[in-house]
Amino acid sequence: MPTTTTNGLRERKKERTRAAIRRAGRRIAAAHGWEAATIERIAAEAEVSPSTVVRYFPVREDIVLTDEDDARLEARLRARPAGEEPLESLRAVIVEAIGTALETDPEEVRLRARLMAGTPAVRARLTETTAETGRRLARALADRTGRAADDLEVRVFAAAVLGALREATLYWAERGLTEDLPALLHRTLDTLKAGPALPARP
Repeated sequence: MPTTTTNGLRERKKERTRAAIRRAGRRIAAAHGWEAATIERIAAEAEVSPSTVVRYFPVREDIVLTDEDDARLEARLRARPAGEEPLESLRAVIVEAIGTALETDPEEVRLRARLMAGTPAVRARLTETTAETGRRLARALADRTGRAADDLEVRVFAAAVLGALREATLYWAERGLTEDLPALLHRTLDTLKAGPALPARP
């Protein structure tokens, strides 16, 4: 029992440290831009050593990008009703997750979008992490549809959905974050489903 308690305390301390580093990095980036958010400055703001920042976040950009949501997304996807169309399953879990984030911490969502649009290093890292998320969701979709885990069509489908949603977020940021993001995401997924509407003929 003491060992279990000690492990629990250690894990909570680690999570507090990770959260402190994230908050510090995001505060600095929001106030001064991503280039100002150096490892040393983040460490000082979070009251930890630079080596601790690197240990928790080997890739600096992950401080403003990662939030360990992939496991929750996968679990929610696996819990969707049997027989539901894959696009609708992904729509439900991803739009819900982003809507919750907007309600919980809208400034964090806006900061990520601004950095994604304006900072090439953040956008490049997001592409990498999105690919990882896509592989995870593709495995869940493969299980739900009875396909193989490495099925090409499932992988392409998951990557296409996440790539389209990333473009919608960029569109949102490029237009000053003024539009309704969940509505843009629904519009994006509708486009994937039906294709872009042709303009009316005169």
